[in-house]
Amino acid sequence: MAITDRPGAPAARRRRRVRFTAIAAAVFVLVALACRLWILEPVAVRSDSMEPTVKAGSLVFVFKPGPELSGVHPGDLVVFASPVDGTPLIKRVVAVGGQQIEVQDAVLYVDSSPVDEPFVDLATIDGTYYPRTDVPDGTVFVMGDNRERSIDSRDYGPVSLEDIDGLVLGARH
Repeated sequence: MAITDRPGAPAARRRRRVRFTAIAAAVFVLVALACRLWILEPVAVRSDSMEPTVKAGSLVFVFKPGPELSGVHPGDLVVFASPVDGTPLIKRVVAVGGQQIEVQDAVLYVDSSPVDEPFVDLATIDGTYYPRTDVPDGTVFVMGDNRERSIDSRDYGPVSLEDIDGLVLGARH
């Protein structure tokens, strides 16, 4: 006598497999949504203010817990809501709270020392000045790499650390 499956056993296995697949898919979707909400978010770059580092039309990934985990440092690219209209902006941190900035003939000075910025085309902004400014604690001074076209802290002031949504991955100089 051969051993056979009891009646209905293949159908029960099929239902268990379908139920397992549905649960696994739901868990995957929930994990993906959680990652996007709290960890990693894609952001489309709409302006040319960060060229040549980040071109308009590019997609960058923002590491949301970055500011809390590693802090925010000069050279970091950060994302925050525009103080003008709330749209996401990407800018470079050029100074942090307690530092002093100024621009003399297009050269950025932090704490009276010139900053090497090979990504900035000084020829397009020759003759640009910005007065010596103290960056308050708890804030950062941000500027776009395309200094001629960027609307940044020179226009709306330092950005509060609390307003930074995250760090752009893989874009530090």
